[in-house]
Amino acid sequence: MRVLAIDSSGLTATVAVVEDDQTIAEYTVNYKKTHSQTLLPMIDEMVRMVEIDLSTVDAIAVAGGPGSFTGLRIGSATAKGLGLALEKPLVHVPTVDALAYSMYGCEDIICPIMDARRNQVYTGIYTFVPKKAEENGTYMDYAFKVLRVRMAVSVEELIRRLNVYGKRVMFLGDGVPVYKEMLARGLKVPYFFASSFMNRQRAAAVGALGIQYYQKGRYESAAEHKPEYLRMSQAERERAQREKTAVPRVRRMTMEDGAAVAEMEHQLFSDAWSEKSILETLEQKNSICLMAEKAGRAAGYLLAYTAADETEIARIAVVKELQRQGVARTLLAELEAICRTESIAKILLDVRSGNEAARSLYEKAGFTEDGIRQRFYENPDEDAVLMSMQVKPE
Repeated sequence: MRVLAIDSSGLTATVAVVEDDQTIAEYTVNYKKTHSQTLLPMIDEMVRMVEIDLSTVDAIAVAGGPGSFTGLRIGSATAKGLGLALEKPLVHVPTVDALAYSMYGCEDIICPIMDARRNQVYTGIYTFVPKKAEENGTYMDYAFKVLRVRMAVSVEELIRRLNVYGKRVMFLGDGVPVYKEMLARGLKVPYFFASSFMNRQRAAAVGALGIQYYQKGRYESAAEHKPEYLRMSQAERERAQREKTAVPRVRRMTMEDGAAVAEMEHQLFSDAWSEKSILETLEQKNSICLMAEKAGRAAGYLLAYTAADETEIARIAVVKELQRQGVARTLLAELEAICRTESIAKILLDVRSGNEAARSLYEKAGFTEDGIRQRFYENPDEDAVLMSMQVKPE
């Protein structure tokens, strides 16, 4: 079996062609150039030198994370593009698994560490265990053992875990020079560092491990592949913090909101409304349709119908990552204000009997339970709790 292997998840960019039990070619660069500049030229130069047609590879093995957000995206995009063009499957190989696998045969604790900033590392804990020997006992083979799966963790917590094992530890990866002094201060067990020729990512290890994973059925289409980040990027963390502290704002829904609401419907409900149904609701004169935003993004929505002096909430929802941040309360408060202005005396709704969080929210907003509608909901079958709230006049 022949695979093209790619790893740009860290400071090092590395590509290889691995065939069964040998490395045909490997090209590794650890230099201050962006991987977007180097990766494709490296692949092109490597296959040209060994006169290999990429259409002859059986799969593309890619270090899928954790690691640098930018590096992972570049490697993933490159692998996906080649996979789609060549119609080849992708094998997702965790970066730290491949780093550890390059230490084949080491029976010590193997701890690859990649710098994740803020005194954190991407890591895992591994070792090799003797698997079999010939009758005369001279030939050894090893099984790769994962003692602790890949994780993002503080250096202090990693040190604590390694001390518990009580065994000698070998470190490798770009986190070593960054946290060498912290390791020296905290470790109570013997430890050492991998030599310079094997202390960074090697695409050959990604390829070798990728062949094993492929043979076990652990592969995917190019369209399915996604890198594994383990934690949010700094930009995502900053956005999440802004969203957490931002005040929800509610406005009347417009026709342009239909697609966004339909997308949220499909993410949140098994009986999702179509965009057409949402737009038809918007067009009805007796509907009240509200859109909530938080920090400039769609956060939730409410759809209600009015009849005489009552209005019934047909749908209220908040995107998962913004739940419990006041969005639903703000939607309900705005609906109540509109009802008061339009002389609507009562707001009705029904809620799944098992949805304790929603029932608690409605009770705090002033709703009371009126009765039960048995087996009203499907997928799963569940009773509906009928609730209402009297709108207090101004």
